[in-house]
Amino acid sequence: MLMDRFKLDGKVALVTGAGRGIGQGCALAFAEAGAHVVCSARTPAQIEETAERARAFGVEAMAVPCDVSDSAALDNVVASAMKRFGRIDILVNNAGGSPPRPALETSEDMFNRAFQFNVTTAMNLTRGVVPHMLDGEGGAVVNISSAAGRLAQSGFAAYGTAKAALSALTRLLGQEFAPRVRVNAIAVGSVATSALLPFLEDETRRKMEALTPMARLGEVEDIALAALYLASPASSWVTGKIFEVDGGTESTNWPFDAPSV
Repeated sequence: MLMDRFKLDGKVALVTGAGRGIGQGCALAFAEAGAHVVCSARTPAQIEETAERARAFGVEAMAVPCDVSDSAALDNVVASAMKRFGRIDILVNNAGGSPPRPALETSEDMFNRAFQFNVTTAMNLTRGVVPHMLDGEGGAVVNISSAAGRLAQSGFAAYGTAKAALSALTRLLGQEFAPRVRVNAIAVGSVATSALLPFLEDETRRKMEALTPMARLGEVEDIALAALYLASPASSWVTGKIFEVDGGTESTNWPFDAPSV
């Protein structure tokens, strides 16, 4: 049955930034599909809530606090997952972000931190997880990139550059790890998460929806469903690809005026 290829029964998924938003949505989607989940983020209460909701699907789930910028913490989350389950089949590099800021007000430190948080951390965790995938049945890595990595918009020099680099890293690792480990990314458009909500007063939301061909902002489930496809055997012939899940946007729907120079 074709639908059986979306099942993750017995698989183990490690998801960063799993305390809320897209990371939480991915963890719960995998749990619903039958995977055991390792929920990682900086806030213990949030990832424990995600783990508890995952357990309601009849799977095992554990919450491992982790700041992805801390190499020792990354080592610990991998070791904890292996100790508990003895395998890691799926990795979602979701933790990341950087606020919009005019380029001339972006210091070297800010720029480097955006790159480190969005790209270096994903590379480090992938390097820690893939050897375990290769020791087992193989696996799938899903990187959460952004439409900001391909759309030209003022104020996103640091974040857009970092996400473009994450998409490039995805393509490169997809080639290098094939065929046993597949690496893909989702270029996420404007999704109504806690990171975006501070900007979403009613008028701003109406403007953004009007600039989006699908006439709405994304929901967490839109991204989680794409991640489920890329993590499951349903996408067994897909690697090194960037899936654009963005409501059809071909230009920015960010409605704020560009900073003047």
